[in-house]
Amino acid sequence: MNEVYDKLMNCFRSVQDMVDFTPEVALVLGSGLGNYADKIDIKKTIDYKDIQDFPVSTAPGHKGRFVFGYVGKVPVVIMQGRFHYYEGYDMTDVVLPIRLMHLMGAKSLVLTNASGGISSDLNVGDIMLIRDQISSFVPSPLRGANINELGNRFPDMSNIYDPDYIDIAEQCAEELGIQVKKGVYVQTKGPNYESPAEIQMYKVLGADAVGMSTTVEAIAANHMNMNILGMSCISNLAAGISLNPLTEEEVIEAGKLVEDKLTKLVTAVIEKIGA
Repeated sequence: MNEVYDKLMNCFRSVQDMVDFTPEVALVLGSGLGNYADKIDIKKTIDYKDIQDFPVSTAPGHKGRFVFGYVGKVPVVIMQGRFHYYEGYDMTDVVLPIRLMHLMGAKSLVLTNASGGISSDLNVGDIMLIRDQISSFVPSPLRGANINELGNRFPDMSNIYDPDYIDIAEQCAEELGIQVKKGVYVQTKGPNYESPAEIQMYKVLGADAVGMSTTVEAIAANHMNMNILGMSCISNLAAGISLNPLTEEEVIEAGKLVEDKLTKLVTAVIEKIGA
């Protein structure tokens, strides 16, 4: 018996009892970006609290529900509120929704987040396509007994973020007249922001942006052979680079500023990868 897998299947059966919908693409909305789900052709919503054994999001700006519907003609499931390691959850709970959306039918995953810019090439309001990640500072979601029903014990991580999806995102951005950049994203434990010395360390290691989510979700999705695209909204400059103290309100407000262009880009990307 595997308690993690049993819990996942309990959640899956609970969702099946509430909705008859098979998504092709799963989308996770980051801080300040949650309103996107309200703009699609919604067919059904399920609050996390109504799903058996499912955790409940406590992060500011996260609504805490699944939204089922269509982006254009593409059936999607949207996670409107994610779980973070800093909230006190086990890492298996943090990635449980990703695994659940895959069981629902989603083969592709679009991850969005709000992050702090480390690279001098990044400014507040930029959209950075994640080309690679550093997850060494948080526990692996695959730690413990492997769930063979989901994937192999030792999954390869050479191309976590699908190069074809990155190309599609760049093409969509060019067609929309939206500037995007590419970079490496590092996840930290949180909830405290990083110190200036830590930011300098991450910069030396090759990180361009930093946040408190995403990499573990990508690992879990990659374990299940999902095709993944990561899009990071630069909501602030990281500690020691910014001259101002960092606040969660700043992150949420910056997300709202970039919401329009991110909405257009996410929509165009989903329509292409789901075609």
